[in-house]
Amino acid sequence: MMINVAIQEVLIEPPPSQGEVVLSVNQVSKRFCRDLKRSLIYGVQDIASELTGLRQEGDFLRPKEFWALDLVSFQLRRGEAVGLIGKNGSGKSTLLRIIAGLIKPDMGTVEVRGQVAPLIALGAGFNPILTGRENVFANMSILGLTRQEIVDRLDEVIDFAEIGDALDSPVQTYSSGMAARLGFACAIHTKPDILLIDEVLAVGDVKFRCKCYRKLNELQKNGTAFVLVSHSANSILAVCDSGVYINQGKVICTGAVSEVVTRYETDLFQTEAVEAPGKVVLPEKLPHESFGLDIRALSFKDTQGEFLPTLISGEPASLSIECDVHEAIDDLCVEVLIRDQFGEGEWMLRFTNVGDQQPIKIASGRREVRVNLPYCGMKPGLYVMKLSIRRDRMHYLDAIESFKFSVTTQANMSSCAFYQPRQWQLANS
Repeated sequence: MMINVAIQEVLIEPPPSQGEVVLSVNQVSKRFCRDLKRSLIYGVQDIASELTGLRQEGDFLRPKEFWALDLVSFQLRRGEAVGLIGKNGSGKSTLLRIIAGLIKPDMGTVEVRGQVAPLIALGAGFNPILTGRENVFANMSILGLTRQEIVDRLDEVIDFAEIGDALDSPVQTYSSGMAARLGFACAIHTKPDILLIDEVLAVGDVKFRCKCYRKLNELQKNGTAFVLVSHSANSILAVCDSGVYINQGKVICTGAVSEVVTRYETDLFQTEAVEAPGKVVLPEKLPHESFGLDIRALSFKDTQGEFLPTLISGEPASLSIECDVHEAIDDLCVEVLIRDQFGEGEWMLRFTNVGDQQPIKIASGRREVRVNLPYCGMKPGLYVMKLSIRRDRMHYLDAIESFKFSVTTQANMSSCAFYQPRQWQLANS
């Protein structure tokens, strides 16, 4: 079976219309090989077949190959923004590179109408021994601008990048952030029809990021279409109109961005649910292993004291810590640390009974310490808790390093960072 594989570029001179399709991804598939030696052999074979015109494409895999993309299709209209959502390794960045023309698909076609500017690995293409100014000319020339067009826009690029006198210093003296700023400024000032953004909206400080968002909004109003890849749901929701959820190279769903993000987060929870049952039970310790208090079980409970397999945003719950106490303790200190399982590693929540000025005296025997939460303020997702119990702050008795639990919701909270309890009313004037 012969399948046409091509990336088509069509330049349009008349004024653009907002409803015009500028990008069509049609049944695109891409395969890679997991074995380096085989990959090199396949590459040589494919080049030889390409040169002789004998290469045949089909829906088959050679040994050690896998589909990085499998029959992916979607369209993008002028002025629209689509977010590509999925776990690491799902094929998002591969798809961007195919759209940018950096690699070819093995099956299907990509039709691009207009100029594409890829914001992928910002600054990676700069020559380190050239100055920033020289790299601006080289980079923007590659993106399709003439020398006169670059000269006309140079001041705007310099003002936007905010790298000051460093512009005339070699790029090898730049920090990674400075190079990324300059790369971002170059790409957006080519005034592209399609902007490909791969995890680069965290460029610079907060002030610079706000300027980037304002510029992206300006470009979108002028008809530029975006394809955005990000692991930040808030970035996707803030920028995009629609979403494409990809998993293991296949399109799972497309549609309104809030619905696609919700579906992705739901699937993520279901996939990891076995790892986050919401309860841990520990075996009894031998006498020489104990320091006077042993944690036996950790879980969440509802207001009736029944086990909760998952927390619900906005609903009350209590953290139950069951322990064997071998001798009475007058100054128990319980510390709880919580972080997002897929976040940056920073603790998002910390509380202790000592910090809350609620001392605990505990007698010997099987005891249960409860931390009552009037409501769960965390958004839906998977979390990791670290719990430690000490005597007089310094004497560690026992700890649990990693307790995984999940939070769900009864409402759409995709664009929220936490749950805020609230009541609405009309105040009399």
